[in-house]
Amino acid sequence: MQSISYERARDVNHAIDLAREPGAKFIGGGTNLLDLYKSGIEKPVRLVDVSRLALSAIEELPDGGLRIGAMATNTAAGTDPLVRQRYRVLSEALLNGATTQLRNMATVGGNLLQRTRCYYFTDPAFARCNKRDPGSGCDAIDGHNRIHAILGASPQCIATHPSDMAVALAALDAVIHLQGPDGARQVPAVDFHRLPEDRPELDTVIRPGELITAVELPAMPFARHSHYLKVRDRASYAFALVSVAVAVDLDDGGNLRDVRIALGGVAHKPWRAGNAEQLLRGQAPTAELLARAGAAAVEGAQPQSENAFKVELAQRAVVRALQTVIQKAGAEKGAAA
Repeated sequence: MQSISYERARDVNHAIDLAREPGAKFIGGGTNLLDLYKSGIEKPVRLVDVSRLALSAIEELPDGGLRIGAMATNTAAGTDPLVRQRYRVLSEALLNGATTQLRNMATVGGNLLQRTRCYYFTDPAFARCNKRDPGSGCDAIDGHNRIHAILGASPQCIATHPSDMAVALAALDAVIHLQGPDGARQVPAVDFHRLPEDRPELDTVIRPGELITAVELPAMPFARHSHYLKVRDRASYAFALVSVAVAVDLDDGGNLRDVRIALGGVAHKPWRAGNAEQLLRGQAPTAELLARAGAAAVEGAQPQSENAFKVELAQRAVVRALQTVIQKAGAEKGAAA
């Protein structure tokens, strides 16, 4: 039996000091780490409990943005009045994830660090998984790959990232605050998660011993006109086959002054659809244009044997999400006129 130690951190610096030991892991809500530990996927030698650190506040910033502490639960962040009012897409994404019981335990920081739900990663009975055992191969490529990536995959890994929240954060240009042995730094949410390339065992750019301390949402007035669409096999407690986070800014003529689009369930990380955004900016949102934007969002897709349906599903989801939020934004503008 592998021995394991448990330490409760007094403050951030104490947590970072405790995590210097190789094999140490931070634990907040534990909703993902403990499952992986029980199945033998994660093998920490020390658990550093950060759940009681003073990092759960949700604070308004002077410029109108928000700072969400890493220890805020998904429920707290998803139901916060300012999040719901100013960043609707984030609230919807959080409240569409998992069950109420899990959301009450899971933290914002832990949500960012959750690992893939690839069958071949989470079940050690499958020997070949480059994410679990680098260099062993990828059983998903020739196996059951219905839930796997169509964008940004590599011959080493075709897994997808499961977070709903992270997709919304990518669309909102959020910034992840980190603190570690070398001090504090900030990483844009769109750059926090990695594509697999030849190192699929590395999910994020986080460095050893670094702790997520907060997520910062920049002031984005038009983010109140936003929406998160999650397409899944069943209506509750299921990961996204495809999801879309969108936010739009309409000018007085109804044209798209600005737009944000990110996809989930299609890649190893939240997928920011920059080509689709560029196509839409400054244009009237006609049905034909929205269809072109949907196609642009999945440009370069390389589906596997069982998930080609995701290409069309993602295109349709982008169109539907845009139509939903454009209609709401237009109605609000009309009511205010």
